[in-house]
Amino acid sequence: MSLYRLARPFLFSLDAENAHQLALRAARLAGIFSVAVKNPVRAMGLEFPNPVGLAAGLDKNAEHIDAFAALGFGFIEVGTVTPRAQPGNPRPRLFRLPEKEAIINRFGFNNVGVDAFLDNVRAARWKGPLGINIGKNADTPPERAADDYAAALERAYPHASYVTINISSPNTKGLRTLQEAQSLDLLLARLAALRTALIEKHGKRVPLVVKVAPDLGADEIRDIADALRRHRIDGLIATNTSISREGVEGLRYANEAGGLSGAPILARSTSVLRQFAQRLKGELALIGAGGILSAEDARQKIEAGATLVQLYTGLVYRGPGLVAECASACRAR
Repeated sequence: MSLYRLARPFLFSLDAENAHQLALRAARLAGIFSVAVKNPVRAMGLEFPNPVGLAAGLDKNAEHIDAFAALGFGFIEVGTVTPRAQPGNPRPRLFRLPEKEAIINRFGFNNVGVDAFLDNVRAARWKGPLGINIGKNADTPPERAADDYAAALERAYPHASYVTINISSPNTKGLRTLQEAQSLDLLLARLAALRTALIEKHGKRVPLVVKVAPDLGADEIRDIADALRRHRIDGLIATNTSISREGVEGLRYANEAGGLSGAPILARSTSVLRQFAQRLKGELALIGAGGILSAEDARQKIEAGATLVQLYTGLVYRGPGLVAECASACRAR
């Protein structure tokens, strides 16, 4: 952790996206100084060495799986990947708000496309739980979104421990409309039916997980929970980034478009997680993400009903030592 504190001022002096790329290249070296915590957890029919995972978005193209594994994660989620390669939104598209330990990003699912992405997955040595996060291409109209998700699921299925259906990024126009009751029901019905066929084809059942936004009202949470139960979805990630700017008003970059992550969304994200836990009553696995920057934050997610947690922005502000810190905290509960 102290080594990262020494490096952080240099990283923060760089353009945020350039620093992001440099940190990815340095992740393998950072892993040398991390301590893996064994705290086995079983969820979705899978065994996790510990309950702390890497959230999707940091390794969009599955190029750094082994480097992140070296940091001691109990599971790794890569993507979001779309059927076809796309550049994402124009730069600048990543902004730090260090006064509040927050980030705003509007990457827009920039990725190499599912075929090149899976080449990277196959090249990795990591044999632990691997989640593959899938989305739709930006130029696919909303009424054809299910086609993109189905194409990505079919390709990713043999290589994934679980597949996450990302319907909550604020950076692809119209994507969040897929969280609406009718749209979500149609999408999940399509993917659940496809999963049934893929079980027969590959001889294994890969869990399906849905990732939702923190900007949901009580009625939306009720409708989503009902759809997850109806279509036998295995897990829920609560939550993605927020379109709210509560807690960062007036700061430089606060008015930039994109999703807000980090400390300011902890309470909002954990509240959504807790509401899903109350509705779903243990019927599927809950993964807590959003605003975890300390062991106490991770404990809050577990106490709210999560079985697993994921880190993203916390790694930017606290460094790789946060992984073991959170894994130990979850074990101590």
